[in-house]
Amino acid sequence: VEKGAIKAWKYHRCMTLNLVVPLGEVIFVFHKKNKNNYYRTEIIGEDRYVRLTVPPKIWFGFKGRGVGKNLIMNFADMPHNPDEILRKSTSEFDYNWSNK
Repeated sequence: VEKGAIKAWKYHRCMTLNLVVPLGEVIFVFHKKNKNNYYRTEIIGEDRYVRLTVPPKIWFGFKGRGVGKNLIMNFADMPHNPDEILRKSTSEFDYNWSNK
């Protein structure tokens, strides 16, 4: 993911993701649509090398923050299936990526 590039929004119906960022830094934003309109953010990368587990049925997106390229690895619990993923544009959510 290039620095400043935003990849949002994605929703997996069945897949559980296990995300790590071994190169660079990425901010992940998670949202479960409800009346509170709550967003949770996590920044991971070389300085905070952790695994994020994302269960199904949560909207999420991410943005590259590190210099140059940022590498995201996903250790999923099932093979990729494009029919299992829902996608929406950044404009369909009330979230401001500009200061992130």
